Amino acid sequence: MKLGEGVEAAIHCAAMLAGVDGNSTMSGAAMAEAFGLSPSYLLKHLNQLTAARILESVPGPAGGYRLARAAERITLLDIVLAVEGREPAFRCGEIRQRGPIKLDASAYVKPCGINTAMLKAERAYRAALAETKLSDIVANYAAEGDPRSIAASCAFVERHQRPQKSASSKQI
Repeated sequence: MKLGEGVEAAIHCAAMLAGVDGNSTMSGAAMAEAFGLSPSYLLKHLNQLTAARILESVPGPAGGYRLARAAERITLLDIVLAVEGREPAFRCGEIRQRGPIKLDASAYVKPCGINTAMLKAERAYRAALAETKLSDIVANYAAEGDPRSIAASCAFVERHQRPQKSASSKQI
């Protein structure tokens, strides 16, 4: 199964946003810089994550993105489906019913064995992604990542996060 590069970018950005303080945000441009991606390319995926309510987009000069819910409530499956869509990776075209060896429709009453096997694999794959929370990925990185990489990531987040005024501190 091949997933697009956007899935990797989306998971990395969500993991990075799990590290911002409180209700702070981070700009899409900063995340694109962090991962060496084109801002316009990344924006497409950030918009998909926002539409799926994984991220929240905060408008304004100090705006940006933040997680829409706790990292413990976001699974890798949520992110993959937001970027790749809900359709199964394998789509049976029933090619067994085409060409010179096709038979009458009555010969194809049983489901295609290839389709059955592929959908079974898809269910297992999705179940594994559904079991893995974004918070698990972040915790694993914190526990097992190279300390230099962790320090660099934390410093980047600290420099680029944008604190937001809380509702109680806004002037009326």
